[in-house]
Amino acid sequence: MKKLTKRFVLGTANLADNYGINNSNIIKNSSFKKIFLFLKKNRIFFIDTAYSYKNAEKNLSKFNLKNFEIISKLPVLQSRKNMDKNILKIISKKNKSKIICLTAYSKNIASIIDKHCDIILVGDSLGSVLYNFSTTKKVSMNMMIEHSKSVRMGVKKSLMVVDMPYNTYRNPKEALKNARKIISITKCDAVKLEGGKKIYPIVETLIKNKIQVMGHLGLLPQSAKNFKFKGKKLIERKNILRDSKLLEQVGVFSIVLECIESSLAKEITKTINIPTIGIGASSHCDGQVLVTDDLIGLNKIGARFVKKYSNITKQINDAVLKFKQDVTKGKFPSKKHSY
Repeated sequence: MKKLTKRFVLGTANLADNYGINNSNIIKNSSFKKIFLFLKKNRIFFIDTAYSYKNAEKNLSKFNLKNFEIISKLPVLQSRKNMDKNILKIISKKNKSKIICLTAYSKNIASIIDKHCDIILVGDSLGSVLYNFSTTKKVSMNMMIEHSKSVRMGVKKSLMVVDMPYNTYRNPKEALKNARKIISITKCDAVKLEGGKKIYPIVETLIKNKIQVMGHLGLLPQSAKNFKFKGKKLIERKNILRDSKLLEQVGVFSIVLECIESSLAKEITKTINIPTIGIGASSHCDGQVLVTDDLIGLNKIGARFVKKYSNITKQINDAVLKFKQDVTKGKFPSKKHSY
């Protein structure tokens, strides 16, 4: 029996932290003492923990662990030798400088914003912005690939991330096949996936195969039934916080937080050691992302999180009107513009 008990290990993911793949029940402080008495009585001296089980390690430190063997998993941030230097550059901005991220769907826009951005995202938002789709579910792999190829030609400095469209990562095998296709054809640096706990094994497979992944939590456009902000309900807050920890644990290099309550965005940003990039998630995030067409006033959208910094529509109208007038009056083309 003595040999057998040595094979038992106490898992600590749920010691005062709503954490783990299959569990959501938090073990209260009052139960700690009973647990350790049970361990000693049954000669179980192995404890499994991890850096990401923050509250667990804190509570374990309250006990005399002299006879126990602690098995602690290293944090993801300590094992990034194979990461591209541009990915590491983004991670290093955590708590130091804000990350600037904008969308691009073409070479021309990408080449303009590239000098100002840290990350350029080819988002599946192109479905609504360019194709007038009511949902991103209609965006295809071919659409994402063709627009990404164009964007790649305009990106020289920024990290280029491409959204994996709806129904292209339903299981690890499918996700790996499609992610490899996107990266090999578009030459992007990383892909972005929506979700947390449900896609954990999918993200894990991609990262094990050296594919860099950006996470996305909060409002998830590919699966959202309504476009209301997230994190108001306690259970919702717990799940989003849990998912942020899971995504960090599995190895994503950053997480987009979309339309979540400000205090939750702040808590997540302080809790995890990878950058958070907000869209409608307050200034507490490590960076911000907007759809470029919204920012320059080209796309008519009334979302609360959008701020228009320019009115490119007016400038286009003015230019087209002048062209029309010149053509009508015979002023264009002049000798200067003729052969």
